[in-house]
Amino acid sequence: METIIGGILMTKIGWIIFITAVVVGLGSLIAWARISNPPLDVSGIDANVAISASEKNGNIADHVTGKVDSKVVLIEYGDYQCPGCGSAAPYVQQLMEEYNDKIAFIFRNFPLTSIHPNAKAAAATAEAAGLQGKYWEMNHHLYQAQSEWSSASVKDRTNTFNGYASSLGLDLKKFEQDIASAEVAKKINFDQAIGKRESVSATPTFVLNGKKVSEETADGITKGNLDAIKKEIDALLK
Repeated sequence: METIIGGILMTKIGWIIFITAVVVGLGSLIAWARISNPPLDVSGIDANVAISASEKNGNIADHVTGKVDSKVVLIEYGDYQCPGCGSAAPYVQQLMEEYNDKIAFIFRNFPLTSIHPNAKAAAATAEAAGLQGKYWEMNHHLYQAQSEWSSASVKDRTNTFNGYASSLGLDLKKFEQDIASAEVAKKINFDQAIGKRESVSATPTFVLNGKKVSEETADGITKGNLDAIKKEIDALLK
């Protein structure tokens, strides 16, 4: 009996030692990861204008459409899988068609990966297309076809995104390489870091000349009511 009890105790002690070692090991790995991949420092970067290419953003500058040198800059922090962003997309395009020669529009990636598992892959798809001069075409197509890929498996979404690339006439081999590249990953992480610094926590978030657009106005954009945002833009253009 003593031998059995002793064996049981030794087994329990062994498990305790094993579990403790695992916990300590995981803690060390997490600490190492934090040291090896420190938070991206985006201090000192003006988020309210088009950000130039640099090592921090993978040498991929902000994507800007409209009047690039305008005194009025509208920025969207968006998630390609976000239903609200998808609803807003055609109305943002409508807004830019009207103000194309008057204001600058910038789109920055802010994938909410905890609830949208395909969002970052979609962002990488747009960035990879951008490296072949087709950023806005892919941006628009991803939103227009959101229902086709938002719930897709990894394999299916890859095939779908490759199909979009082919339809835009992209070099598919380069496209696939760019999607998985460190440069594209840096660009997405950089956009997110800028967004977090600017207190972005939801999508779509719109910023007009450095001021976050109210939830009411942003909600209006998603529903096609552009009166409020137009009023704000017109006031800044005077």
